[in-house]
Amino acid sequence: MPSRIRLITALLVVPLCALSFSPRGHTAETADAAVKTQLQIYFFDAARAGHMPMLQEFIAARYDLDTRDSKGYTALILAAYHGHATAVEMLLAAGADACAEDARGNTALMGAIFKGELGIAHTLVNTDCAPDQRNAAGQTPAMYAALFGRVELLDALTRKGADLNATDAAGNSATSLLRGEMALAKPQ
Repeated sequence: MPSRIRLITALLVVPLCALSFSPRGHTAETADAAVKTQLQIYFFDAARAGHMPMLQEFIAARYDLDTRDSKGYTALILAAYHGHATAVEMLLAAGADACAEDARGNTALMGAIFKGELGIAHTLVNTDCAPDQRNAAGQTPAMYAALFGRVELLDALTRKGADLNATDAAGNSATSLLRGEMALAKPQ
């Protein structure tokens, strides 16, 4: 219940603050934008902290779970990166896009692998995302798993159909990364 009060407070207080401190010519659209911005801040903070009651309120309010911040992060990406397994499961169950990419093309799965959140990574491997989904550098989840020695995940990705010989922009593959044979980026 306290989280519902905070959400309602945000809806009511932010527009009033925006109205009282804005220059002449303030419009309802400006107040709406202020509310939207504040709600996004609460939403991303809740995902980053794994604050389940607040996330439940956003889900109950049918908030867009795939809303992105300035870096392209979604709540799912943030929850996965920060190790909040229950939040990840709840967001997935509520329909969050497991395949969503941040501004650099990284997914929640890539973030979980990078941070060593193996349970979360296993959960994300079992979603409908393509096993060879690439980021802007051409890297795949299997490459991340190989680079960080996450052999269990590499096996799970292989079972899902990941191509361990696919190469990134620098010529690295999951196979070469696992063996420690990182290719150097070729000058353009």
